[in-house]
Amino acid sequence: SAQIADLQQKLLDADNDRAKQRWDSIATILEAKCALKYLLGELVTSKVQESKLQSNLEQSQASCSDVQKMLMEERNHIAELEAEFQNQILVQEQQHQEKVNHSSWK
Repeated sequence: SAQIADLQQKLLDADNDRAKQRWDSIATILEAKCALKYLLGELVTSKVQESKLQSNLEQSQASCSDVQKMLMEERNHIAELEAEFQNQILVQEQQHQEKVNHSSWK
């Protein structure tokens, strides 16, 4: 696997060298126009992709914000339920204590 990785790296280096040589070997206006046309096409493709990614990011941020809001609402609801439950426990304890006290008086 180390040899395969080494060969893959050599292929990448060779491709990069070849691409650099192509750009360095532009000698005519026609070649420059073709290269410029290619680069502009790549720029447009990149801008479109950037726009899509930006839109996805904004949608994800909105979804995250909605989820955070729901989470906060659920936490508040749980806190209310816990307070109500604690209050019910207190009432039950008081009622039980009153029964115990009432029984001891008889």
